[in-house]
Amino acid sequence: MTAGTGKLTFEAVKAMVAHRASLPGFESLFKQMTVVSAGGGKCLCELRVQPKMLNVSGKLHGGVTASLVDAVSTYALTTTGQGRSGSSIELSVSYLRPVNLGDDIIIAAQTLRCGKTVAVCTVDVTSKSSGELVAHGKHSKFVGDAKTGNSVLDEKGSAS
Repeated sequence: MTAGTGKLTFEAVKAMVAHRASLPGFESLFKQMTVVSAGGGKCLCELRVQPKMLNVSGKLHGGVTASLVDAVSTYALTTTGQGRSGSSIELSVSYLRPVNLGDDIIIAAQTLRCGKTVAVCTVDVTSKSSGELVAHGKHSKFVGDAKTGNSVLDEKGSAS
């Protein structure tokens, strides 16, 4: 974390992703994911599609794509001033092209806005080889204080 800012640094995001991938939850699917860059409300990752990520048709499962939108947008959000991961309010994904086993994909998330209580991020998933957009996602998150529903920022705009 950058001192006094509440923002996670690139190195801190890489460590967080590695830790989460080591746990038994859904993010364990992303053990092979590489965090290429993170900062300023953005996160860029790369991932090679593995057999356990496929649907019965042998293509990248839509649920895995949605999980990527969820996870990588959250990583991007942690690099904003609040540095919080928040709780999902809404997540949507448009699936544009199929992705095959062994394909390398790029997951690019950016925080469009992080207010006192709600943040909105978008995510583009592209084919590394062709550059074609394969999925587009939007993720809205509650980032306020879970107990009060209020902002976690004090009157001076600092995280409490």
